[in-house]
Amino acid sequence: MARSCDLTGKKRLVGNKVSHAKNRTKMTQKPNLQSKKVFDPETGKTIRLRLSTSAIRTLDKVGSLSKFLRKYRHMFEAR
Repeated sequence: MARSCDLTGKKRLVGNKVSHAKNRTKMTQKPNLQSKKVFDPETGKTIRLRLSTSAIRTLDKVGSLSKFLRKYRHMFEAR
């Protein structure tokens, strides 16, 4: 299972940690992923998703999973 958000597609970021002496070492920043059951009232089904916390907040703001998919459909067309 990849460490990425099921809705937004957020993945780890890779970069360099730079010390004061300008020594560079590789480092990664992982997204804050949580397992969550999401109920969709239009279909009447509960789905278990692995979501980033920002996606959970956006789902709470928009209201439901189907509304989220309609509002952010441009994100899914590019995949």
